[in-house]
Amino acid sequence: MTELSQNPITAADLDPADFQPADLAALGEGHIAYVRPIRSDEVKRFFPQAPDLTPGLELFALLSASGAPILVADSRDVVVANAMAHDLHTVSLH
Repeated sequence: MTELSQNPITAADLDPADFQPADLAALGEGHIAYVRPIRSDEVKRFFPQAPDLTPGLELFALLSASGAPILVADSRDVVVANAMAHDLHTVSLH
């Protein structure tokens, strides 16, 4: 059985100056994913392997907590369902 820490985290333990960019990028990795609306014109920036798409389409991207691309779809519901299927909690990114 794991014992609980007798030393709770304090505000001093969470000093933002102590965090490195890689530390922040890894927070939530494998647990949290971002749903971000994107236009088809932006798809290649996130998904370089994607085929050419008609410009101006409204799409949704699913990105890992670190920003790595996971999925692009034309429906927010499809993106959220994919995240749920992979046990990822989604948050919206505007």
